[in-house]
Amino acid sequence: MKKKSLGRQKVEMVKMKDVSNLQVTFSKRRSGLFKKASELCTLCGAEIGIIVFSPGKKVFSFGHPEIGNVIDRYLNRNPPENSGTLQLIEAHRNANVRELNMHLTEV
Repeated sequence: MKKKSLGRQKVEMVKMKDVSNLQVTFSKRRSGLFKKASELCTLCGAEIGIIVFSPGKKVFSFGHPEIGNVIDRYLNRNPPENSGTLQLIEAHRNANVRELNMHLTEV
């Protein structure tokens, strides 16, 4: 049986010359990038900051929990206070310590 179409083709990674296509592609890929960042935050509890400048000189940003907090944390190299992520990590660490202590007392 013969295929009806060529299917999904690989896109050559060179700058587009057509301004209209460039703007549409930028918009779609920006949305996809922000969606992936949001999924990473949801699934892994990651704190993410993305700043993107469009070809039209507009700025777009995505940040979780907030872009300002993520930038401050990066610039100051300090962990956020009372972060839900840090609390989750600490709870997981405590659970592992309890489990290891139980195994140690059994031996």
